[in-house]
Amino acid sequence: MAAESEAFTPLTLPVLPLDDEVVLPGMVVPLDLSDAEVRAAVEAAQAAARSEPGKPRVLLVPRVDGTYARTGVLGTVEQVGRLADGDPGALLRGVGRVKIGAGTTGPGAALWVEGTRVDDTVPEPLPGQVAELVKEYKALATAWLRKRGAWQVVDRVQAIDDVSALADNSGYSPFLTTEQKVELLETADAVARLKLATQQLRDHLAEQDVAETIAKDVQEGVDKQQREFLLRRQLEAVRKELREINGEREGEESDDYRARVEAADLPEKVREAALKEVDKLERSSDQSPEGSWIRTWLDTVLELPWNVRTEDAYDIQGARAVLDDEHAGLDDVKERITEYLAVRKRRGDRGLGVVGGRRGGAVLALVGPPGVGKTSLGESVAHAMGREFVRVALGGVRDEAEIRGHRRTYVGALPGRIVRAIKEAGSMNPVVLLDEIDKVGSDFRGDPAAALLEVLDPAQNHTFRDHYLEVELDLSDVVFLATANVLEAIPEALLDRMELVRLDGYTEDEKIVIARDHLLPRQLERAGLDPDEVTVDEGALRKLAGEYTREAGVRTLERSIARLLRKVAAQHELGERKLPFTVTDGDLRALIGRPHHVPESAQDPAERRTSVPGVATGLAVTGAGGDVLYVEASLADPETGASGLTLTGQLGDVMKESAQIALSFLRSRGAELELPVADLKDRGVHIHFPAGAVPKDGPSAGITMTTALASLLSGRLVRTDVAMTGEVSLTGRVLPIGGVKQKLLAAHRAGVTTVIIPKRNEPDLDDVPAEVLDKLDVHAVTDVRQVLELALAPATNGARSEVPVAAMGAPPRL
Repeated sequence: MAAESEAFTPLTLPVLPLDDEVVLPGMVVPLDLSDAEVRAAVEAAQAAARSEPGKPRVLLVPRVDGTYARTGVLGTVEQVGRLADGDPGALLRGVGRVKIGAGTTGPGAALWVEGTRVDDTVPEPLPGQVAELVKEYKALATAWLRKRGAWQVVDRVQAIDDVSALADNSGYSPFLTTEQKVELLETADAVARLKLATQQLRDHLAEQDVAETIAKDVQEGVDKQQREFLLRRQLEAVRKELREINGEREGEESDDYRARVEAADLPEKVREAALKEVDKLERSSDQSPEGSWIRTWLDTVLELPWNVRTEDAYDIQGARAVLDDEHAGLDDVKERITEYLAVRKRRGDRGLGVVGGRRGGAVLALVGPPGVGKTSLGESVAHAMGREFVRVALGGVRDEAEIRGHRRTYVGALPGRIVRAIKEAGSMNPVVLLDEIDKVGSDFRGDPAAALLEVLDPAQNHTFRDHYLEVELDLSDVVFLATANVLEAIPEALLDRMELVRLDGYTEDEKIVIARDHLLPRQLERAGLDPDEVTVDEGALRKLAGEYTREAGVRTLERSIARLLRKVAAQHELGERKLPFTVTDGDLRALIGRPHHVPESAQDPAERRTSVPGVATGLAVTGAGGDVLYVEASLADPETGASGLTLTGQLGDVMKESAQIALSFLRSRGAELELPVADLKDRGVHIHFPAGAVPKDGPSAGITMTTALASLLSGRLVRTDVAMTGEVSLTGRVLPIGGVKQKLLAAHRAGVTTVIIPKRNEPDLDDVPAEVLDKLDVHAVTDVRQVLELALAPATNGARSEVPVAAMGAPPRL
């Protein structure tokens, strides 16, 4: 009756908090009295027990993350003494659940609360379902205890018949978390608590079975590996003994290539090939040279970024802005890169990144004269796309193995330059610049240009095989940019695999922009000058581009700017000039000397090239871009008896034939043009192309030679502001030629204001910059008669004609 009355009688107890621990009724636990809160609660309970019969009592309350549970356990202090490690401690026994109420006061420093005992007894006899639950729990607990080898506890569990005590016995289970034990504590109904304990024990046993299965599988694998490891150690020991017997020094242990291959992220076929090589390495002896070959091959394969790819920057507008900031002009290649990124983005959005095993790479050929920015453009393309950039110099390469690699059987064998470029980039989709592809040669070691056919073929390069690797390498995601100066030097089959983008040189206005925004800041930094110390006005830059340099690119212009800034810096250090200083066009002669390309109009009229009959101005395309080309014609004195046609100036066969055609046309049609053609029969004709040390060839000087001869025969001067290009036929037709854009740019640089081109080349004017066309008067003609009408100055009764004169260009370099 006392126990029943106590179940409903409020209790006043000191609180003993348990951090991240839970004590259930029936459990006996030792507690360390070194903790201030534990010691305060025990001392308060002892003080209260002096006035009451029985053992000191405390309220054991779990505290998880600073939060107290709603239910605690009434605990009695069984004994106070010392623990096994010598620290003061107390032994407490859990008696029953107490529902915590409001706080109150009590002796000592402990926290006192009011509580009510919870009645969780189950009346006898037990219902059938509850009895089955008790039986199931005991069976599960017995199975778990037997696995742990706790046989002495099995009998104790089997002896518990009370449902509440049996459920609370799971408080000893080490696999339960604090939250699970708190849930058991706060479950007042004994049957529900036993169901919860049974479920927790069942889940743990299921997890343990899975863990045991995994552990068994792992152990089997470990046993196999240990056996393999033991055998390999024995093999190493045998080899060591053999080395000692042979008196050889023991080398360093080789890396575990098998582990490296298995850990590497390799394609399946590459992994298989690498493991085969590892097997060969393990079977080979240390003295075999094959071992070093295999190690080098494995190192190369493991260092390649087989599955590493950088993410493309699909900010199309941002990419175009990067290209515009780093390069002026070059609209064709900028548009092509922008189109490529746009298509890549749309393919990626539609899940078409890989179609037929091929990715969306690109192969572009950038063809143009030196100094227009072909090489630096590759780095800008990589910057705009967010890719890695690698440059492969092909100039002077004559060995096919430089591209495809050497066979592994050769001493010092290495992979080709393409594989090494991928390795250097660290990704499978870099921008690879194949610099100077037109300078590739061939000899007895093979043709590197032929080896490039597979590399640059979008239909084949997804399965490229290097002779050294002998495994497939996917190059279909690489953007290849090949640069060249001379288009004709690239083999036709190789050119067919690339998309051609021409870079025909800069206009004078573009050169000014490049010099102001790019060249000048860079050279200021190299000269150790600040932008506010030396400034170069636009007039000086324009004079540098027009009179001190005459080129398609800007390389010589940059050297001139560098020379100018060095001169200013040296004068400042010598105390001859104070900074800041602004360089104008009038300062250039004093700083860097006289101009190298004086305009024709600046010369005395009597000294101009076209100041005598028989001299015409033509246009040519060379490896350095477009250039002006002068043609001089003369007739031999009749008294010398010379006859026939003489050609000088290192002319090619095609150009010699053009001269024959021009002469034949004038002989047959000269009478119609009111020319004294009798002179052509009786006197020798000499046609000369100045800059005689430079070879020249091509058909486009046909109308220029015809005009020079017509001028010579008629005595009429050729207008100095006129330049022309076009092939001539025997009937006087003007036939189309190539390189119209480069030639018009050259005419613009030389100061020519009137240009004659074939009528069938008129569509090519769309490629010429608008600012150049605005300054040129371009005439498209179909017949030589139209050319002569435009080019020859009007006759003035024997007096020399006065015609506009413009700047004439330097000798051509074909």
